[in-house]
Amino acid sequence: MTEYLFQLPDHAKGTLQSRIQEMIVNSILERHLALDTPLPSSRKLSRQLSVARNTVVHAYQNLVDEGFLIARERSGFYVNADILKGRVDSPRQSRLFESKINWKDTLVISPDDFRQNTKPATWFRYPYPFICGQYDRQIFPIADWRECAREAVAVTAIHDWAKDQVDQDHAELIDQIHKKVLPRRGVWAEPDEILITVGAQQGIYLAAQLLLNMDKTMGFESPGYVDAESTFSVFTPKTIPLEVDRYGLIPNDKFAKCDCVYTTPSHHYPSTVTMPRDRRIELLEQAHTHNVILIEDDYESEFNYVGDPTPALKSLDNDGRVIYVGSLSKTLAPGIRLGYLVAPREFVKQARSLRRLMLRHPPSNNQFIITEFLKRGYHDALINRLSHTLHERWTLLGDLLEVHFPGNSYRPTFGGSAFWIEGPDSLNASTLAMTAAKSGILFEPGEVFFHGNNRPKNFFRLGFSSIPTNRIEEGIAKLVNLIN
Repeated sequence: MTEYLFQLPDHAKGTLQSRIQEMIVNSILERHLALDTPLPSSRKLSRQLSVARNTVVHAYQNLVDEGFLIARERSGFYVNADILKGRVDSPRQSRLFESKINWKDTLVISPDDFRQNTKPATWFRYPYPFICGQYDRQIFPIADWRECAREAVAVTAIHDWAKDQVDQDHAELIDQIHKKVLPRRGVWAEPDEILITVGAQQGIYLAAQLLLNMDKTMGFESPGYVDAESTFSVFTPKTIPLEVDRYGLIPNDKFAKCDCVYTTPSHHYPSTVTMPRDRRIELLEQAHTHNVILIEDDYESEFNYVGDPTPALKSLDNDGRVIYVGSLSKTLAPGIRLGYLVAPREFVKQARSLRRLMLRHPPSNNQFIITEFLKRGYHDALINRLSHTLHERWTLLGDLLEVHFPGNSYRPTFGGSAFWIEGPDSLNASTLAMTAAKSGILFEPGEVFFHGNNRPKNFFRLGFSSIPTNRIEEGIAKLVNLIN
């Protein structure tokens, strides 16, 4: 029987010893092993699995230490019955039944119906991933990150972050953001004006929930960040798309009808144009005149290749009406999910209490690791490496697009990690994307970024944060052939 029961997991994660332990633990918890039946001897199991006998011996001993097995002298190893105590002993429930609840009528909202900008989960297997929002696997500082992660499992560190922090953030992380991260953007804030979030997305959600209700009107850029628009739609039906030009958001008559406005001035999403200082001052003046609260998503502010960086909108705010949302995930890796919100302390106090109701606080061990990463200068060094690499790709891709899409590609004014392209009116970028994917080319059709019906289909976005530099030219050549 054990020949069929004891098979190593298909995945190759972890050591052989840990995979053997996983195999046995699963067999115990799924009740495939009878309590009075001995496990195979270490010699027999090692032969069966084609591993060293000592590997099996150490796995068995670890499971004894963890309480899953008991060792009986001259008899072998048995399942420890105590490990199964407290578990409901019931037959496995069939999952073949259909729910009798009419969820369409029961649910208050259906977020899955909102527009989504989706990407294949296996994007890294495509040879030409011209997509945004992912990291470069060759640039990520694995050694530096592992060093900081090892620091987090020191005994003193564990005692520091393992306790319940209720609604508080890691004080040293706040200090690093206060002293190192925000000054790069010209933003000066006191520690009690900073809140750690699970990515910039949570910062946007917290701000929306605190500021919006059914009577409030929310303005957002169109084309723009579709997940932000969807977030605002959760809290108010009164949403207004605001026009964008080559200088970013236009504070026109529609702007005056809004209670709140969301904007991405550093690099407009999706076109990545940078809002100049004069437009930012105009935006703040209009917000002051019409009492509009601004949510500034400082998207890709780190990647500036031409001239001096433009100060954040928040740095020019004299009214305290700008809610500033930033992210460390954009430079590190999107899976890290760590951002921050900067606002007047009265607002942050309420946002902290609201966050406590959601998840209390972001995981403290992750906050600890990122603190060490910032303290040791690894984050600044990473930004420098990324800026150098992305500048090289920005130049190469821009030159290629000038040749193949003259007058139709929008080179980001100061930087960023993508190009926004307007194809001929006859182009359906979504159809092209499906065809291109079969040739190993991924890019983002632009239709999803526009609001309303009859959205233009001829725009698309080419990102260069994840594609190796030496594949850009070949990828563009293949894409041009598909278009022609």
